[in-house]
Amino acid sequence: MYKNYEVIDAHCHIYPEKIASKAVGGTDRFYDIVSKCLGTTEDLLARGKKAGVDHFIVQSVATTPHQVKSINEFIAKSVDEHKGMLTGLGTLHPDSEDQKGDVEHLISLGLQGVKLHPDIQQFAIDDKRCLQIYNLCEEKGLPVLMHTGDNRYDYSNPNRLLPVLKKYKNLTVIGAHFGGWSMWEDACKVYAGIENFYVDCSSSLYAITPQAAKEVIRTYGAQHVLFATDYPMWDPSEELERFMAIGLTEEENEMIFSKNVRKIFDIK
Repeated sequence: MYKNYEVIDAHCHIYPEKIASKAVGGTDRFYDIVSKCLGTTEDLLARGKKAGVDHFIVQSVATTPHQVKSINEFIAKSVDEHKGMLTGLGTLHPDSEDQKGDVEHLISLGLQGVKLHPDIQQFAIDDKRCLQIYNLCEEKGLPVLMHTGDNRYDYSNPNRLLPVLKKYKNLTVIGAHFGGWSMWEDACKVYAGIENFYVDCSSSLYAITPQAAKEVIRTYGAQHVLFATDYPMWDPSEELERFMAIGLTEEENEMIFSKNVRKIFDIK
């Protein structure tokens, strides 16, 4: 518990120990940062316990289709080994030759949704290759946590995501980084009021002021916002301090820390 709140971190990346350092280094180079965390399940749980985080939504991203099966099996195994602490999301890739089979496999593993990263996986959100993914996720009731926003590229910006949200109105989409990394305040004006769209606050609070974060949250409505760290990029203790500096009401904090994410996922 953190300050008497139940806290669920809705956006964490974990990797097998033997490749964790390489995986974290690749992300660091992509975003020109230096992560403070190791990227392993054990490091996440240790840092989370110290910070007062109660539960974690974990995932990883396949950069090629042949990685999908092994990554999903790793995430499922990690969830099983740490019962009650982790909820797992699967990965998919738009170039897979068997999207239906990949979706059925991740469901059979007990994974509760899908993580996509258009900028790293290099596809536009509205690319026709992705439509079967959205169709399947909507049909199966699988929420999609999606990296959104990057002013360096045109894969995941509002012009790409908005048509998908309008078409798939029964698909729950979580836009990471307040719906638009590097364009936080502009993105919220585009997406506000879309009922099937949620956002998380990961990889955002380091870059915008507490007042700006408060305005973004209240533009969306606290009922559409999830607390998240983007571990291993950021340490849970530091992110909780940044979040509390925003100065939201107790009711808003409770929604963002746990109530909203519990509406989306079956968290034990």
